[in-house]
Amino acid sequence: MRLSDCHNIDDFRHLAKARLPFPVFDYIDGAADDELTKARNTEAFGSVDLVPDVLAGVETIDTSCTILGRKSALPLMLSPTAVQRAFHWQGETAVAKAAEKFGLWFGISSLATRSIEEIAALTSGPKLFQLYVHKDKGLNASMIERCQAAKFDALALTVDTIVSGKRERCLRSGFTTPPRFTPASIVSYAARPRWTLDYLLREKFRLPNLDTHVSEGTGKAVSIAEYFNTMLDTAMDWDTAARIRQDWGGKFVLKGVMSADDARRAVEIGADAIMISNHGGRQLDGSRAPFDQVPEIVDAVGGRIEIICDGGVRRGTHVLKALCSGASAASGGRLYLYALAAAGQEGVERALGILRDEIERGMRLMGVTAIDQLTAERLRRRA
Repeated sequence: MRLSDCHNIDDFRHLAKARLPFPVFDYIDGAADDELTKARNTEAFGSVDLVPDVLAGVETIDTSCTILGRKSALPLMLSPTAVQRAFHWQGETAVAKAAEKFGLWFGISSLATRSIEEIAALTSGPKLFQLYVHKDKGLNASMIERCQAAKFDALALTVDTIVSGKRERCLRSGFTTPPRFTPASIVSYAARPRWTLDYLLREKFRLPNLDTHVSEGTGKAVSIAEYFNTMLDTAMDWDTAARIRQDWGGKFVLKGVMSADDARRAVEIGADAIMISNHGGRQLDGSRAPFDQVPEIVDAVGGRIEIICDGGVRRGTHVLKALCSGASAASGGRLYLYALAAAGQEGVERALGILRDEIERGMRLMGVTAIDQLTAERLRRRA
């Protein structure tokens, strides 16, 4: 299978599986426990139908919108994801450049393999930093200050990782960051020589937003579960979130909100947006899909805060359905990670081009010429 054979996000998934050692692929593809929530995140979009209008004069359409004060060419964000250098040697650099080319928001993780400063120098496009609150308060302050100096456009506080979900595929494979060759996985690494040579011979794997404060950023191999369970602050609460919002002083997002009550609290502390998200099904298995929660949260806080439906997006029509349900935009991680793993920046650009075409085609077939016409009247939920 070649990149030119990829015509949807699932095709990129298959190509990534063919090109990655299995522990690395399973880290991207896997989720918590029985992976029921991961599956539901995408399946939820199939529980509603779009209702198109015809004869609407759709020769010219406008797919753009404003997200967190900056214009986006599409109502789609690229969610922050960790350790991208493990998936392809270009890592976050490829995603940053592709996002700028397509005029989209993208985010980098606290656990990014490119530094805050390096990403800021790469792109003038809208960018978000995803903050994990560590027990090391000096590290938290350092990352916020570095983002302020680098003029990041928004800070997203992740609130659903107090402890790690049980990611059983990673437990079986022994996946760590940086990736570690084990007797159980060595054959898979040897069978993927292109990935393995890139990993071994190109620049050293590191987590440059952490390595000034903790040894886990300097190349010490740890599992993500071990990292979350030992490094992150389990005492984080609403007072913590309010304090971080004040320390940051810019556009502030809570990522991982799933309930209407928490959405109301987000409004109360002055958040600019919430990302309805269950961390790609990687935390609490058996929880609701973000798309299922959009109407309830819109009813609770609609109009007072931006609402981003994060997770499960595989098609342009999924983005349209999220907007019809009341979300301000949609976002996702795997939708570009599979493409990054498959072919680096070229892969991400091809994936984004496919999603852009699907959004444009879907709008024309629905008889809408602008994003604000995607309203609840154009959606029906199945019995």
